[in-house]
Amino acid sequence: MEMIWISVLLLCLLLAFLGAGLWVAFSLTAIGCVSLYFFSGIPVGSSLSTAFYSASVSWDLAALPMFIWMGEVLFRSRLSEEMFRGISPWVGKVPGRLLHTNILGCGIFAAISGSSAATAATIGKMSIPELSQRGYNKNQILGTLAGSATLGLLIPPSIILIVYGVATEQSIARLFVAGILPGLLLMCLFAGYVMVWSLLNPSEVPAGEAESFSFTAKIRRSRPLIPVMLLIVGVIGSIYAGLASPTESAAIGVALAHLLSWKSGSMSRHTFVAGLMGTVRTSSMIAFILVGAHFLTNAMGFTGLPRELASWINTLGLSPYMLLVALTLFFILLGCFLDGISVVVLTTSVILPMVQSAGIDPLWFGIYLVIVVEMSQITPPVGFNLFVIQGLSGENILRIAWAALPYFLLILSGVVLITVFPEIVTYLPGKMGR
Repeated sequence: MEMIWISVLLLCLLLAFLGAGLWVAFSLTAIGCVSLYFFSGIPVGSSLSTAFYSASVSWDLAALPMFIWMGEVLFRSRLSEEMFRGISPWVGKVPGRLLHTNILGCGIFAAISGSSAATAATIGKMSIPELSQRGYNKNQILGTLAGSATLGLLIPPSIILIVYGVATEQSIARLFVAGILPGLLLMCLFAGYVMVWSLLNPSEVPAGEAESFSFTAKIRRSRPLIPVMLLIVGVIGSIYAGLASPTESAAIGVALAHLLSWKSGSMSRHTFVAGLMGTVRTSSMIAFILVGAHFLTNAMGFTGLPRELASWINTLGLSPYMLLVALTLFFILLGCFLDGISVVVLTTSVILPMVQSAGIDPLWFGIYLVIVVEMSQITPPVGFNLFVIQGLSGENILRIAWAALPYFLLILSGVVLITVFPEIVTYLPGKMGR
C-alpha cells in the first residue's frame, strides 16, 4: 500500500509540473530524479547520463525524422490543391457525396504526414470553404473533418507508433502493418455513418452534385494523386514484404517526396528550408520527450513501482476486459489535457507491466492505445484537432466538439471491435514472417 501512496504523490507532482507550464521532457526527467533520490539508492547523475545516452543512440529513432521530413515536403507540395479535385469524381453518386472527400482526403494525407493536426489543417483549409459554399450541413463538414483527421495517428507511417515502438521496444515494422486494417476499419465506420445520415436527412445534402464521369475521366482527374498513392504503397509495401526496414523505407520515401515536389513545380529554396526546419523542430521535440521518458522508465524500474502496481492490480482480480475498460477511461481523461505523444510516453513505463501480466499482446495494445489517443484529439478542453478546426472555420469550439461527438463514438466502437476481434490488428503482422 505504501507504493500506491508513492505513486499518487509522484503523479500529483507530475501534474503540478505540467500545470506550471514546465516542458513535458523536463517534467518527466524531474520526476525520475525525485524517484531515484528519495525512493532508491541509485545515483541520480550516473543513471541520468546512461539513460540519456542509451535513448539517444537507438537506431529505431532514425526513422522518426525521415518520416516527418517526408510529410513536411509533401505538406508543402500542391497535393492539397489537387486532392479535392481528384477525389470528388469518385464519390459524387455515393450517399453523402462530397462529405466523403474529408474522409478519403484525411485517409490519404494521414499516410503522408503521420500527424492528425497537419491532416486537419491541410484538408480543412481546402474542404471547409468548398463544402460550405456548396451548401452542405456545417456540423457534418466539421464532424467528418475532426473525426477523420485523427487517422493521422494510426495509418502508417505514424509518428506516434514509432514513439510507442521505441518506448516499449516493439517492432516498428510490425506496428506499422498492424495499423493498416484498423485504420481502414475506422474509415469504413465514418463513411458508413455519413451514408446513413445522408439517407435519413436527404434535404441536408445538396442536389445536383452527382456529376457523371466516365472511368477514364475519373482517372484523368485523379492523375496528380497517383504518384503519391504509389509512394505510400511503396513505402508500406517494402516494409511488409521485408525488403526494407522502416528507416530504409523512410529514407527512400524522403527522396521520392522531394522528386514529386520538384516534378509538381512546388519545390523551391524557401519550401526546402521550411520543410527541413519544420522537421528539425518536430523531431527534436519528440526525441527530447522520449529521452526524458526513457530516464523515467529506468527510474521507475529501480524503485520497483511498476512491479508493485502490477501486483496490486492483479490482486483486484480484474479480467483483461475490465482492465481495458478502466484503461480506456483513464486514457480518455488524460488525453483531455495532454497531446497524444505525451500520453504514450507518460504511461507506457507503468501501464505495460500491468498489460503484460494480464496476458495482453503489447503489439495489439499499441494499436489500442493509439486509437484511444485518437479519441482525445477531439475531446475538449485540449483536443488539438478542435483548435485547428476552430482556427480554420471560426466556429465556436463547443459546436465543433458537438459535431465531432458521433465520430468520437465511432472511434470508441472501433476500440470495441478490435477488442472483440483482435485479429483485425494481429492478422497482417502475423503474415509478415511468412
